[in-house]
Amino acid sequence: MAEPIRVKDLDPTLRDEMAGLLKGYDFSNCLTCGMCTAGCKYSDLVEDNDPRKFIRKVALGMREEAENDPFVWSCNMCERCTVECPMGVNIAAITRAFRGKTPVPPGHLQIIADDHIRTGNQMAVEQLDYDETLEWLEEELQKEMNDPTVKINIDKQDADFMFGFNAREVKHYPHELQTILHIFTAAKVNYTLSSKRWDATNICLFTGKNDEFQEISRPLFEEVERLNAKELVVTECGHAFRSCRMFQRSFWKGKQFPVRHIVEKYAEWIKEGRLKLDKSKNPLPVTLHDPCNTVRKEGVYEPQRYVIKQVVADYREMNPEGKYNICCGAGGGALAVAATKQQRMAKAKPKVDQLVATGAKIGCIPCHNCIDQFNDMNKFYKLGMKMHHLSTLVENALIPDDAPESPAAE
Repeated sequence: MAEPIRVKDLDPTLRDEMAGLLKGYDFSNCLTCGMCTAGCKYSDLVEDNDPRKFIRKVALGMREEAENDPFVWSCNMCERCTVECPMGVNIAAITRAFRGKTPVPPGHLQIIADDHIRTGNQMAVEQLDYDETLEWLEEELQKEMNDPTVKINIDKQDADFMFGFNAREVKHYPHELQTILHIFTAAKVNYTLSSKRWDATNICLFTGKNDEFQEISRPLFEEVERLNAKELVVTECGHAFRSCRMFQRSFWKGKQFPVRHIVEKYAEWIKEGRLKLDKSKNPLPVTLHDPCNTVRKEGVYEPQRYVIKQVVADYREMNPEGKYNICCGAGGGALAVAATKQQRMAKAKPKVDQLVATGAKIGCIPCHNCIDQFNDMNKFYKLGMKMHHLSTLVENALIPDDAPESPAAE
C-alpha cells in the first residue's frame, strides 16, 4: 500500500488563486473519479505522473505539495486525460497556469523565451543570417526547378497568406523550408514571407508566462497586418500552430484573419488541382502521427489524412488515432525542460508499440517537436524506420505540369 501523504498545512486561497488565473474555473467539476489517470498513458510508466493526484492537491489547497510536485513539469500537457474526463476538466490548462507561477522555468525554457524576445525568433538567428539563408534557398530552388525566374516572395503586400514557420527551418533544417517553398511555387500560390518576424513558435505556451507569450506572438500578427495578408498559415509545428491560435483567441485585438495549418492548405490545393501528384513515388508503407496540439487541441484531423492518401501508395492508420491518439512523449516543452532522455524514451514506449503494430516503414510526423522525439525513439528502440514531415512526402509525389494526370483523388 502506498504511503499516505502527510499534509503540513492547507491553504484555502490556492483554489481561488488558480481559478482566477484560469478565468473562473470551478474546481468542483472534478469528480475525483480517476478517469484522467486512466487516460494518461504515462501515469504507470513514470513516477509522479498522476493527473488525479495533482488536481486534488490544488483543489484541497495543498500549496506546498502542489508547488513541489514533479507532475508540474513532467506533464506533457497533451490533454489525453481531458478526453476521458466526463466533466471536461482541462488539467493541461491547470498545469500551464501553475507553471506560470514558477519564477524561473527549468531547463532551457527561459533561455529560449529570452532569445525570442531579444532577436525575434527562438533560435536567435540574426537578420543577416536569415537574409543570406533565403538568398541561398532561392538559388537552390532555381536549380531544383530548372527555372531562373523562381523567386521567394518577401514582404509582398496583399498576399493570400503570410507563412509563419519554425526557426529550426532556418538554422538547422533549411532543406525543409526549401521543400515547402518548392510546393508553394509548384502550386503557384500567392504567398509572402516577412523580412522581420517570421517565427511562429512560442515557448511560453509551455512556461505559462502570458506576458512573455504576448510579447513573442504579437509582432508576428502585426506583420500579417502590415503586409495586409488574408491569412496566417503556420508550418508543420504543433506548438507553433497552437500558440498562434491561442494568441489570436485570447489576446489579439487587431485585424482579424484566419490562422490555418499548412496541411489545410495542401488539402485545399490538391482539391483545386493546383498540385499534380503521383502516389506511386512514395511506395513504402506509411503511417501518420496525430500531433496533440494540432489534432486533439485544435481539431485539425481530416486534412492531413486527405493529403497523405493522395501522396502515398500504402497508408496505414495507427490505433488509436485522432483525438484519442497517444502523445509522442515530447510535449509540454519536454525537449527543453532538460528531462532525462531516459524519461522521454520511457514515455515514448506506447507510441513505439503503435508504430510497430502498423508495420509501416515510414512515419509521417507533421510536427517539429514530435519529429525530434520520433527520431530519438527510432534510434533508441532500433526501429529502422524513416521519419518525414508531410511536406517531404508531398514534394516526393510532385509531377511536372506537363505530365499525365495522377490517379483520381480519394
